Amino acid sequence: MQQVFRCLYRLGTFGFLAGDEVNRFGSLNAGLQDQQLALYWVQQYIHLFGGDPSRVTIGGESAGGGSVMLQSMAYGGSLGTQLFNNVFASSPYLPQQYDYRAFVPEQAYYAFAQAAGCLTGPYGNTNQSVFACLQAGDSATLINASASVSEEGVYGTWAFVPVTGPAGSFVQELPSQQLLQAKVNGKVVLSGNNANEGYPFVPKGVTTEDEAIAYLKLLFPFFSEDNLNTVLAAYKYDTGPNATLYATAGDSGDTANDISSVASGPHQQIAQIYSETTFVCPSYWLAEAFIASGGAGYKYQFSVPPATHGADVAAYFGNGYTSDFSQAFQTALGTLIIDNKPSFPSQVANGLSTSNTSFNPASDWPVFSMQSELMIDLNTTCTDFVTSAAGVPTCQGADNLNEIREVDAYSWEGGRGARCELWRSLYQVVPE
Repeated sequence: MQQVFRCLYRLGTFGFLAGDEVNRFGSLNAGLQDQQLALYWVQQYIHLFGGDPSRVTIGGESAGGGSVMLQSMAYGGSLGTQLFNNVFASSPYLPQQYDYRAFVPEQAYYAFAQAAGCLTGPYGNTNQSVFACLQAGDSATLINASASVSEEGVYGTWAFVPVTGPAGSFVQELPSQQLLQAKVNGKVVLSGNNANEGYPFVPKGVTTEDEAIAYLKLLFPFFSEDNLNTVLAAYKYDTGPNATLYATAGDSGDTANDISSVASGPHQQIAQIYSETTFVCPSYWLAEAFIASGGAGYKYQFSVPPATHGADVAAYFGNGYTSDFSQAFQTALGTLIIDNKPSFPSQVANGLSTSNTSFNPASDWPVFSMQSELMIDLNTTCTDFVTSAAGVPTCQGADNLNEIREVDAYSWEGGRGARCELWRSLYQVVPE
């Protein structure tokens, strides 16, 4: 019997306040520890619901996907399969992950304390620590202070996110570096990304190179001019801000550095940079790590236009896309849970309504490794579009046919694999 449990955990300052005082008097990454406590609960009680504690699959999307990734890295990957066997990480969110004592989290800590009145104001008290003052604060004050600090940050970023802790703590290393060492919990991972993850997170109206560069300098505050020039060279584009928009094929023609169904020119460039550094490359690194650890890693991209961040959720919950497409996506997730490998019969990949039973290579889902970076591209023919509430053309018409195929993830979109290697090499200035 398959059982589904949802995990609630603390967010903002309640779940991810960091700094030296938090480490000394409280708990770093408390939100992640909430999740792990829930996993221990599942191990203890799942048999009462007809479940098998040795066959647990954890999954999440966006921050949930990032949480799943960090659970698979917990305590240096030393937990093995104690808490789960399989991992599903959809668009795993990896913001820049600073050391808990670094300037950025310490600055956020004291900005939060200031907003909560623990440095000056009615709650300020020189006879107690800042942390003790925060502990004494009421929830409404702390919630408003947390929101206030986050609102002042760089567009597309949040002030309170996971941090790297000291030796022996829950999160001990940067994900890019720990995953390179294949130190993971669990045995099987299915990780994926959407084609245009970054679009919702970057400023709208960027039309010039100077505007793009100004944003990148804010997003990556420790970049040198050489770092910036290296990244800009890796994300060169050939389209202008007013180009006709369309979805790229991925393995031919223009690339996502140039254009997408939602942006072009310098706007698309910064969206692509945000997309790959924050969501896409982590999904690559995660799949590679599970293969290198002796387990199994599988990879996909959700490409149905506009394929912006979060657009895939409706597909695997069976809402808003053709039944053929949702059935294929749901079948892959179901077989991951039941058979420890994502797969679907050729007829399901082709679309049951088409009665096409010809062999589809995607039905034998390839493993994803550094030697053979193959993934499944989940797409449809997109002959029918509807316009979303945000005015974005969205491929959700009833006549769209499945276009699911096996592709080379390394050369995808003009060399995405090489760009992910570049981001991993920049870990000292872009801590991920």
